[in-house]
Amino acid sequence: MPSSPFIIDVHTHIYPPSYLSLLTSRTTPPQLLHPSPATPSSSPTPPPPRLIILPSDTPLANPTTPPHLLGRPLSPSYSSIPHILSFMRVHNISLSVLSLANPWLDFLPPESAPAWATRINDELNAISASSNNTTTTGTTTSHDTNHNHNHRILAFGCLPLSAPVSASVAEIHRITTTGHCPYIRGIIIGTAAGLNNNNNNNNGLDDPTLDPIWSALQHHNMPVFIHPHYGLPDEVIFGPSSSSSSSSSSSGHVLPLSLGFPLETTIAFTRMWLSGTFDRFPRLQVLLAHAGGGVPVLAGRIESCVRHERAFYHDDDSSSASSFGDGDDGEGGKGNGKKERVRGPKRALRDVLRENVWLDAVGYGEVGLRAAVGAVGRERVLFGTDHPFFPPLGGEGEEEEEEEEKGQWESVRSNLEAVGKVFEGDQEGWEGVMGGNARRLFGC
Repeated sequence: MPSSPFIIDVHTHIYPPSYLSLLTSRTTPPQLLHPSPATPSSSPTPPPPRLIILPSDTPLANPTTPPHLLGRPLSPSYSSIPHILSFMRVHNISLSVLSLANPWLDFLPPESAPAWATRINDELNAISASSNNTTTTGTTTSHDTNHNHNHRILAFGCLPLSAPVSASVAEIHRITTTGHCPYIRGIIIGTAAGLNNNNNNNNGLDDPTLDPIWSALQHHNMPVFIHPHYGLPDEVIFGPSSSSSSSSSSSGHVLPLSLGFPLETTIAFTRMWLSGTFDRFPRLQVLLAHAGGGVPVLAGRIESCVRHERAFYHDDDSSSASSFGDGDDGEGGKGNGKKERVRGPKRALRDVLRENVWLDAVGYGEVGLRAAVGAVGRERVLFGTDHPFFPPLGGEGEEEEEEEEKGQWESVRSNLEAVGKVFEGDQEGWEGVMGGNARRLFGC
């Protein structure tokens, strides 16, 4: 495929300065550790801060691991706009839609979360505005926010989900109606909807108390980016007799990131659909991270299970509905007749996928991307990088930073190659995934 004239990266993260200061002030995950050098004479400069966002990365869970090796090194690519712009230049990315990286503001107490959401969103908007007014050489140019083709950075906002739902609704209205945040074009949200929210008790995205948020997003045509963080329970990932700390010593983050994250997304979205969220909000648009996790592959099975679930039929009909399991994918009922389903989602999953769901192309392989395209259509798949995660592996500290700057990242290259293979001979489809589809979604 020839070079795309306009590549948009919809999955790229940042920890802005105020958020880093928040993490530095904390003594439990998420937090930033500032370790001393391994030995006083080992380096003239201190090692980079260590980002601790998972309980399995803490000093308590890893008592024999030196502090300068815990978690992951926080290189400038996590927060530096010059580094982000350099990454974009190396990979020929024309526009990036930045989002606050996990775990967002879920961990904050309800009383402080709203102010932090406003602060972070204003900061993301200011970063976008500054970047859109500055060339890669650092010189300032005139810029009109109505000239969407000049945008180089847009952003997803975040919500104070640990506070009462009304605070999130208020922040959505502030972002969209006051003119303070013209560069914020969507909202990123985790799967737990806040850890301290007494209104929904961390029940997940299917909790009906979240309906005012979905209503506000639908009203303002704001897409919501659903992203994992919490994974699956340790006993599921590592086995009932293993702790995350002991298992991670041999496999690191491979299992939580490769399986835990995608399955978390799969479960969260499926619960939304089962609860009727897309029946109540038929125009709500959601972007699922990491090519939708297992949703594209499992969609048929999920829908078949719903068709055969006795609990979704009248009590007097359930005995004649076909048994739950791997039977015929749809008919159900006695004989050749169909029984009327009275519970469960009204809209078919295949319709929701084609009308409400967008998937990023962050799957690192051709097979997964073909499944994503098959599930939602080529018009609803969007290129992404997951920057700054999955960088080239070099040394620690300055050596790793230099490795990141050398050239194209392998993780990005694998996504580019997958898109090229899936859309070989389909120039229009390829250009859509690389940027055209995102332009439609974000109005840019």
